Amino acid sequence: MVPTRKPNMKPVAEAWTECLTREGFVHVPAAEMRAVLELRGFADWPGFAASWDALGPDTYMADGGRYRRRRYAAFSAGAAGIRRKPHQPHYQSRDYNPLNGGVARWFEPVLPEIAAHPALLSLLSSMTELFTNSTPPDMRPDSWHVELHQFRIEAQPGAPGQPTPEGMHRDGVDWVAVILVRRENVASGETRIADLQRRPLGSFTLSEPLEAALVDDDRVYHGVTPVEPVDPSRPAHRDVLVITYRRE
Repeated sequence: MVPTRKPNMKPVAEAWTECLTREGFVHVPAAEMRAVLELRGFADWPGFAASWDALGPDTYMADGGRYRRRRYAAFSAGAAGIRRKPHQPHYQSRDYNPLNGGVARWFEPVLPEIAAHPALLSLLSSMTELFTNSTPPDMRPDSWHVELHQFRIEAQPGAPGQPTPEGMHRDGVDWVAVILVRRENVASGETRIADLQRRPLGSFTLSEPLEAALVDDDRVYHGVTPVEPVDPSRPAHRDVLVITYRRE
């Protein structure tokens, strides 16, 4: 069963924190996410979403695939505010990413105007507060190391796109937010959650822009099934924003 909350019981973000604490993950409806973001200056979602049309190819795919495009940025986030860090490589150990881990991967940077976009800043502000409140007080850092990934997964006839080619996994961080930006002519892409013994806990498909999965990376595995074109004659892709938080 997917954790859900009863409407009109508690402030939305407080309910997310309770669900994360209880279950280790929460599936956030698009309307709830938008309501939270609009309290923090959320604006121009179409302009923000259009930036996914300018992603570069991911050339590090150890499976030889060319179905993933991305841009990347790192930030520091905390009580002092949100600050973009100098561009740096993304690194995961093979313990967490047996397919593509073990190397420093340099991706094209998130464009400056997107890093400063009100839609993104409202997301970073909201997720920083949420994940800080979801962390035990004695473990809360002064600032978080935040990594931002713009992903486009492309699907071709007979060649499904792989949102998580490494399979069910953890990212080696504290918290993960996966926010749907757009689905274009794709089927499937089901998000699956499992406990540390890999027993299924829930599944759902992000289908509306701003619908999200929030994950306690210490407690659960997550993965997404391949996406396939609905109409083989048209372009097909799944766009998501992934934001990870790790104690600095």
